Amino acid sequence: MTSRRAMLSSLLAAPVLLSVPRAFAQAWPSKNITYVVPYPPGGTTDVLARVIATRLGTALNATVVVENKPGATGAIGTEFVARAAGDGYTLLQTSTGPQSIVPNLRPNIGYDPEKSFEPIIMIGTIPSVLIVAANSPFKTVADVIAEAKKKPGSISYASGGNGTILHVSGELMKLQAGIDMVHVPYKGDTPAIQDVIAGHVAMMFAPLTPILPHVQAGRLRALAVASPQRLKSLPAVPTTAEAGLKGAEAEQWQAIYATAGTPKPVVQRLNAELAKILADPEIADRLDKLGVTAAGGTPDALAAYQKAEIAKWGNVISKAGIKLE
Repeated sequence: MTSRRAMLSSLLAAPVLLSVPRAFAQAWPSKNITYVVPYPPGGTTDVLARVIATRLGTALNATVVVENKPGATGAIGTEFVARAAGDGYTLLQTSTGPQSIVPNLRPNIGYDPEKSFEPIIMIGTIPSVLIVAANSPFKTVADVIAEAKKKPGSISYASGGNGTILHVSGELMKLQAGIDMVHVPYKGDTPAIQDVIAGHVAMMFAPLTPILPHVQAGRLRALAVASPQRLKSLPAVPTTAEAGLKGAEAEQWQAIYATAGTPKPVVQRLNAELAKILADPEIADRLDKLGVTAAGGTPDALAAYQKAEIAKWGNVISKAGIKLE
């Protein structure tokens, strides 16, 4: 009799427990939302975050406060969100590095890139562009590959630092082409780009926005874009696949997450509101000017994309033997 009463009590209580997330979601948000950017102010992620956070605050009739928490290639701010309460009041706008590359380089980071978060929506992708100096002898990707095969280790490529998307993009090219090149890491993309212009290093994969003015002014030559389609801003430049490097796509992506455990109705509302924001022509124009190809989509689509990216870059890092010093 006692066990039957206990079972009956639990069954009667079940609908109440199940209603808690929905009731919470209906009252949410009732206080400020913290919108974490795991990078310093001024970068692409930060600029995007401030535009989106302002619109999101209006849509939710709430205050959305952007907080920069940089460090450890984005891992510090990411861990902060992973350790927050799963109540929808702490959001993370982040990119490829912390969510798919860094976990393959630092297995003991303080978060699980998949289990610690609730995916909300993919903002968009930023393709890498393979560039050389305007006076470089390399006119095509085929020229680079031919020279590298003739003289292994004779070609250098720059990046903004070890373990960055631009570093692993170069390693992916090496693997796909079966060539050997020397990696030259810099402290940031800007000095790396300047040294490519000056001819101190042969080439690099670089984000579109900072190199486009140099390409248009004739200081740099773009050999290929590491994206599935050609770019509107560089219509004459082939994709890596068109240039003979199939499987060498390397795009930085921007996405929004909440802490694991955030109620599904909150996740769904955030996805719906953010999808409207990304579809707004004014926001689409801002994204385009930042070199971002807008994406959108469902939380499940983001989760699947991230899972594939973790596997992809993990394979590259393993085969290339990349380690952080």
